[in-house]
Amino acid sequence: MKKIILFIIISFFVLGCDNLMNTPTKKVEEFFNKYQTIDNKVVEQLDYTIDNDYELTTEQKEKYKNVMKKQYNDLVYIIKEETVDGNSATVKAEIEVYDYSKSIIEADNYLQNNQEEFLNEDGTVNKEEFVNKKLELMSKNTDRVKYTLTLSLTKNDDVWKMNDITEIDRQKIHGIYSY
Repeated sequence: MKKIILFIIISFFVLGCDNLMNTPTKKVEEFFNKYQTIDNKVVEQLDYTIDNDYELTTEQKEKYKNVMKKQYNDLVYIIKEETVDGNSATVKAEIEVYDYSKSIIEADNYLQNNQEEFLNEDGTVNKEEFVNKKLELMSKNTDRVKYTLTLSLTKNDDVWKMNDITEIDRQKIHGIYSY
C-alpha cells in the first residue's frame, strides 16, 4: 500500500512539474537559457550563419564565434509581461547585451578616417584587414545596451512553442542591431 501511495505522489509531482514548465514564460526562459549555456543547437545555428552569411577567413570565423559566445554567455534578461489569448501568447522580455553595433560603427569610422591603413596596392580596401579591425573592436567592447523583445508563442496539442524570432530580435540578441 505504501508503494502505491508513493507511486501516486511521485507521478503527481512529475506530471505537475511538467505542467509548470509548459507556460509561455517558461518557454522564453528556456530559449534564453540555451543562449546563456551555449547550447549545441545555438552553436549549430551560429556556425551555419557564419559559414553562409559572412565571407571570413577560418581564423576570423573562430574570432567571430568567440565574440558571439561571449555575448550569449553574458546575456541578461528579465521577463516583463506575459499575455495569453487562447492558443497564442506573447512574452515581453528586456535583454541586456554587449553593444557590438557601437563597435561596428567605430570600425566604419576608423576606416573612413584611416583608409590608408587598409588599402591594397591597387587602391582598394583590404577587406580582411578591415574585418580584423572590426573583430578586434568587438572583442574589446564592454559597453552594454538594453532592448525589449516581444516574443510570440503558439499552443499546439497543449504544448507552448516559441515561434521563430524576427531578424531584428536576432540582431538585438547578437548586439548588432543599429538603433
